[in-house]
Amino acid sequence: MKVCLLQTDIQWQDTQENIRQAQTLMDAQPGADLYVLPEMWNTGFITSPTEQEQTGSAAALAWMERTAREKACHIIGSVATRIEGRFRNRLYVFGPQGEVGHYDKRHLFGYGGEHLHYEAGSRRVIVECQGVRILLQVCYDLRFPVFSRNRGDYDMAIYVASWPDSRQRVWDTLLRARAIENQCYVCGVNRVGSDPACQYTGGSALIDAYGRTVLDLGTQCGAQTAEIDLTKLKSFREKFAALNDADRFTLTF
Repeated sequence: MKVCLLQTDIQWQDTQENIRQAQTLMDAQPGADLYVLPEMWNTGFITSPTEQEQTGSAAALAWMERTAREKACHIIGSVATRIEGRFRNRLYVFGPQGEVGHYDKRHLFGYGGEHLHYEAGSRRVIVECQGVRILLQVCYDLRFPVFSRNRGDYDMAIYVASWPDSRQRVWDTLLRARAIENQCYVCGVNRVGSDPACQYTGGSALIDAYGRTVLDLGTQCGAQTAEIDLTKLKSFREKFAALNDADRFTLTF
């Protein structure tokens, strides 16, 4: 499976411009099976959403669904979505036939006030694309390894993020930790640019199960594509079956 990381310079609350930017980057990287956008890619990381954001969300989701059909691919991206009166930071997956699934961010960013206006998710969600089983995660989830522990049920974890430059080293370190401890590919897609609260310097990357960098988008807006090799991943897991020795536990919410 070919996965393309889209490291965008999100324009604050400007859905149409962010759609245009995403479309341009995708057109420059044709032929991928999966395209991954950052957290709240259409607005920026808004902790106090309004009805205006919901209007932008509808336009963003319509674009994702239409583009996935037109390009016969899958598209993943997080969008602030109002559900029964409460907003959720929802990570959507669209495929050629429509929505494949979604995941509501479990770990809300209390330091930034996200928990005051969003409702946390409670489901661990795995979707499949081109035979690759994908665990869906959002930004702050990266700090909580228990929730993402591989139970032998996924091949790649995707973390979409708005991760500020002040904690860039943490992002770089934890992406590799999650890949190594779960014997999986990890795809981390961050943004660049700025919003009213933070500066962002990207660092979007694809890491393999050894903790080696397959792709690194650096600090600039752009997109890159790489291949997920399930044969090599399976061979490594069979040769060094560390997950068989993992501690057993039950999650409670």
